[in-house]
Amino acid sequence: MRTLFSAILLLWGLSSFAQTTITGKVVDENNTPVPGANIVITGKTIGTTSDFDGKFTLTTSEVPPFNLTVSSIGYATTTVAVTANNQELNIVLNSEETLLDEIVVSASRTPERIFESPVSVERFGIKEIKNTASPSFYDGLENLKGVDLNTNSLTFKSINTRGFATFANTRFVQLVDGMDNSSPALNFVIGNIVGINENDVQSVELLPGASSALYGANAFNGILFLRSKSPFDVQGISTYGKTGITSQEAAGDNVFYDFGFRAAHAFSDKFAVKVNFSYLSGRDWFAVNEVDVNNPGATRADPGFDGLNIYGDEVATNLRGVADALESQGLIPAGAANLVPSETVSRTGYRERDLTQYNAESIKTDLTLVYRPFADDFEIIYNGRIGQGSTIYQGANRYSLNNFTLQQHKLEFRNKNFFLRGYVTSESAGDTYDTRFTGININRAYSDDQTWFGEYTGAFIQTILAGGTNDQAHAAGRQFADRNRLIPGTPEFQEAFDRVTSDPDLLTGSRFQDNTKLYHVDANYNFTHLTSNFAEIQVGGSFREYQLNSAGTIFTDFDGPIIYSEVGAYTQIQKKLADERLKLTGSVRYDKNQLFDGFFSPRFSVGYTVGEERNHNIRASVQTGFRNPTTQDLYIGLDVGAAFLVGSAEGNPARFERTRTLSGVGQLINGGQQTVTFDGSGAYENSFTATSALLFAQTQNPADLQIANPNPVEPEQVTSFEVGYRGQLNDKRIIVDLSAYYNSYKDFISTENTIVPLYGNVNLSDATDLGQGPIPNAVIALANGDTQVIQAYTNSEADINSYGATIGVDAKVLGNFDLGVNYTFAEFDFDQASDPDFRPGFNTPKHKVKASFGNTELFKNFGFNVSWRWSDSYFWQASFADGNVPAYNVVDAQLSYNIPKLESAIKIGASNLLNEEYFTAFGTGLVGAQYFISWTYRP
Repeated sequence: MRTLFSAILLLWGLSSFAQTTITGKVVDENNTPVPGANIVITGKTIGTTSDFDGKFTLTTSEVPPFNLTVSSIGYATTTVAVTANNQELNIVLNSEETLLDEIVVSASRTPERIFESPVSVERFGIKEIKNTASPSFYDGLENLKGVDLNTNSLTFKSINTRGFATFANTRFVQLVDGMDNSSPALNFVIGNIVGINENDVQSVELLPGASSALYGANAFNGILFLRSKSPFDVQGISTYGKTGITSQEAAGDNVFYDFGFRAAHAFSDKFAVKVNFSYLSGRDWFAVNEVDVNNPGATRADPGFDGLNIYGDEVATNLRGVADALESQGLIPAGAANLVPSETVSRTGYRERDLTQYNAESIKTDLTLVYRPFADDFEIIYNGRIGQGSTIYQGANRYSLNNFTLQQHKLEFRNKNFFLRGYVTSESAGDTYDTRFTGININRAYSDDQTWFGEYTGAFIQTILAGGTNDQAHAAGRQFADRNRLIPGTPEFQEAFDRVTSDPDLLTGSRFQDNTKLYHVDANYNFTHLTSNFAEIQVGGSFREYQLNSAGTIFTDFDGPIIYSEVGAYTQIQKKLADERLKLTGSVRYDKNQLFDGFFSPRFSVGYTVGEERNHNIRASVQTGFRNPTTQDLYIGLDVGAAFLVGSAEGNPARFERTRTLSGVGQLINGGQQTVTFDGSGAYENSFTATSALLFAQTQNPADLQIANPNPVEPEQVTSFEVGYRGQLNDKRIIVDLSAYYNSYKDFISTENTIVPLYGNVNLSDATDLGQGPIPNAVIALANGDTQVIQAYTNSEADINSYGATIGVDAKVLGNFDLGVNYTFAEFDFDQASDPDFRPGFNTPKHKVKASFGNTELFKNFGFNVSWRWSDSYFWQASFADGNVPAYNVVDAQLSYNIPKLESAIKIGASNLLNEEYFTAFGTGLVGAQYFISWTYRP
């Protein structure tokens, strides 16, 4: 041990020997700090970045004298001389450029000015992070034009662009330092639960629209790129701490905490290390909407009540069917069944607040090791990220994600011309459970469904025979059947809750088991240094393998993991002509999933810069994109109470089996058999459409029934057309950026609710005579409730198009104040008649307006920012529930104060300052106000 310790000290000493250290500060002509300025040794790749206060420290083995090149977006580049070790510099940058001179990488996989980007792109950098009025930088992305941020919970938010949003958001990709940080099993992009520490964010770029030509299958609606700081460029220790309260009428006022640190050090020109850690704890937004999802005007007194955020009442049956079965078994007097109406009765449910603690917690840490073997730009990088948290996720049901863990490990080789990276994503559901099945199975813990409905029916009949009304009979039936109901807060309830949430069998429990993994390798080589006289040429490719491992709780992987893979390759050529005013970009990608045929995704764009000062740019592009079916589209096998979800991959439907109790008539038709076992194949091979089954329920006319039998899901395709303009006006003090797009979809991936009879063929080829002539068995099954709703995964035959536009104006007004306003329009259309059961789930407001006003230096060391956004009302359509989302206004505000002597900054702010509660998706909790104070230390 002593020898090892001595060796470490020796290596440390060698790495620290003969180093030059330069410190300083970067300011503008008004002596305002310039954060995020690049300070690089001229002619080399060694450098650093200024912090939020404009300060920097650069340690290098370079021996003075040498020069530093200093640059920042919005300022003219300057060069300063270093003549001695420990020199302190005060560097002044003069304002010259504008936001359109920012450098982005995402649009073409190569650095270029955002002004010349061939497609729409948004950027959120260090300055924007510093000035955001939101509690976190990730929340601040909501103020970008064209962006929708759907709030699932306090710590889990989903970004989307250009429509068709869900919380799973499988049409949108998020990359953190090149790694896709979506859940490989549940498919949702996990926001910043496992992401970047706020002090470590270098830049955020958002690319809306189809991008499959460069980024592959799921880059369909857009991509979010989060890039962290290099431990060579930004060294030292920085910390932050935030606290405040969340305020919601249902939850009250609750304290939250958020703190973190970043530590980075370059031991030499060859080796650097970075460590990040952050922790957030608070109380989530309570979901307390008790509207009846089937009959919005009903109350809990209604016999068939099914409340939105009440669970357990999804279990329902037709009371007359129960009475018929009891009578056929001789358990009630002959003829008593005639006293019972044909009405739906549901079990008494539990409120969501009784089934979850609403703990919001996020713990994330990451380690980065960077080795430059030749002390140049060639790097070998290891990055490991581990995140654990508790939150609420709304998918098919509402899930309480407790101690959910996701980790990623990446090894990357790169320089300015190429990269080769491979990473693994592994997740564990921890103590996650389904709140709906928690309610269902706590009910079953004290009385199974058959017993409960039988007792309800018996008490109903007794009340009627005693002269009671139907309403009195229903009340008496529920009271008697609920006499042993477990009451929240009692030891008996807690014991049942603990047992159910630790049981992964959804017939008796609600726990999720998940140890799914994703393996990914991708590479890119830019030949521009060899072909610059002709054009910029890039080639690349990727490989991905899924290993689904839920032990049968999510997928049909009952007997072991399900493994499948996909591969892709692409190339891009970019050429500038006409005095570099005309920029042409062409790219094409080929992708092949082992379950489907391969697809080509071409893209072509043209951009032209006009004006004597080259301050106007016009662009147009056409590109195609495609999306492979998700892991759930293919292999899910899940009972969500109201329906079964069954993926359509070959062999998958047959692996999902369930047993149901038949009605009295059903038992008669099936030779006295009380139960029947069936699988998910019926959704694709023997099912009625949901709309025709609903019509039949009203008319009782078999001619109204239509066969569903949807086809198995195939990849989805889109052709996207986009035009845009970027311009600098009024001496570059006004920036205008506008775009418009039109998307045409083919084989749009969708779900379809099918009605599967538990006996009988949907072609009505078999029949039984019940005394009134032969009746098709499938019709009898429909009439007696012997059916199962199965959600199938398929492609819509409807013609589906979406279109929209954005316009943003940013300006310097009243001297040095920043004003930004943007507007987004989004719409879609489809031929409903061609696919009446198609559920598009556009889930996007038609109109959105956002504005911000602020000044980073209102007076010395003091700044402020106010942002406002308005969203039009829209209809939310998803597997959990459908409903209207009302229009809402939100105001965020912050005041900031820099303390140079303490090398820190204080911010006081509020999200939803006026506390006008709203929601962005039907079924979630109302979003209240979040008031906070933060302190940031960046020496």
